[in-house]
Amino acid sequence: MSDESDLESAFEEDSLSLAGALSMGTGVMIGAGIFALTGQLAEQAGRLFPYAFITAAIVSGFSAYTYVKMSRAFPSAGGIAMYLKQAYGRGTVTASCSLLMYFSMVINESLVARTFGTYTTQLFDSEGVEWLVPLLGVGLLAFAFLVNISGNRLIGRLSMVTALIKVAGIAAFAGAGLWASGLDLQPAPKETGPSVWGLLPATALGILAYKGFTTITTSGAEIREPRKNVGRAIILSLIVCTAVYLAVAWAVGSSLSVDEIVSSRDYALAEAARPAFGEIGMTLTVILAIVATVSGVIASVFAVSRILTMLTDMELVPHSHFGMPGDVHKHTIVYTVVLAMVLTALFDLGRIATLGAIFYLIMDVAMHWGALRHLREELEARTSILVTAIVLDVVVLAALLWVKGGEDPLILFAASLGLVLVFFGEKLFLRWSDESSQS
Repeated sequence: MSDESDLESAFEEDSLSLAGALSMGTGVMIGAGIFALTGQLAEQAGRLFPYAFITAAIVSGFSAYTYVKMSRAFPSAGGIAMYLKQAYGRGTVTASCSLLMYFSMVINESLVARTFGTYTTQLFDSEGVEWLVPLLGVGLLAFAFLVNISGNRLIGRLSMVTALIKVAGIAAFAGAGLWASGLDLQPAPKETGPSVWGLLPATALGILAYKGFTTITTSGAEIREPRKNVGRAIILSLIVCTAVYLAVAWAVGSSLSVDEIVSSRDYALAEAARPAFGEIGMTLTVILAIVATVSGVIASVFAVSRILTMLTDMELVPHSHFGMPGDVHKHTIVYTVVLAMVLTALFDLGRIATLGAIFYLIMDVAMHWGALRHLREELEARTSILVTAIVLDVVVLAALLWVKGGEDPLILFAASLGLVLVFFGEKLFLRWSDESSQS
């Protein structure tokens, strides 16, 4: 089985326009970024939390340079998995880092699914029934599974419609919130004051609000003129989301004190709408959050299952049908959704976000290093930009590990265990696979 042709032929029946790829990227990004992470960033950076979206956008912008260059040289349905293979060949680094990206995106799905549950419970008195949040999140993942097995065309159309609704709705929320506050862009103070040091780990978490642009790389098999339009969609999605995030962050900060944002960190936007617009505004914000998170999970399952499909097609991960009908891609959708359901049921939003950021940043460093070390001339990439991307990733990752190591050592243990299992598991599997093919 070839690495690219078989997978790409499975997806080429429905082509995507530039707008379709852009809507998919923003669909994943906005679903997680603004609704799930605003409170998390405020908890780390205090009054400076809106600026964490700016610093995260800068780091993501340098990272995007590598992906844009890769997409022009190697457009593929496998996206990151294929890019890593081009840089490192078929081996442990490619397989392990691709799995880290896969797991970080599954973690992101569970983050958005729990956010859906948290916002939905704001529509009624849910005190004492906290179990509803993970239950609703699991239900959303089940719905996303049904949509994803219905075909690419439905997903593309749904992503485009919901992306327009989200961007328009969130822009309206931000504009109305700023207008109600008298266009005051300065967040209300927190007793302990702003935290410059906290801006670095907040930036690491903020990157999760932008990393959804990587889902666009999986559209290389069917997007029209992929060598040109994949890169364009990545750049445009970053610009759109940065503008949206900043407007909403300032609107939330002008409506609530930082203490209030932190205390309602899992549903900060709904809480921010209450003092400015009353219960009707809060209800409309919750409905907007539901639309955003539903579409975000659907788009994410679509993209993440493709990564696992490509890894299976490249024989870099084990695969079993477990008696299920259908092709490999249908099976990877099942595995992806089941894993996301488990994470949604077991972890809270803070730990999910931290774990996803750690895995993603490690993979991102490997991507930049591979481009710098092995593909720089072929990509016609600038050394200075690749080195800057690596340095920025390392700095924010180190800050996140340092802060979370003091606050929640368990999450660092979980991350370390996950890294060991991924890298050593892949090393053993590839050794077994090579020995089996030679016998």
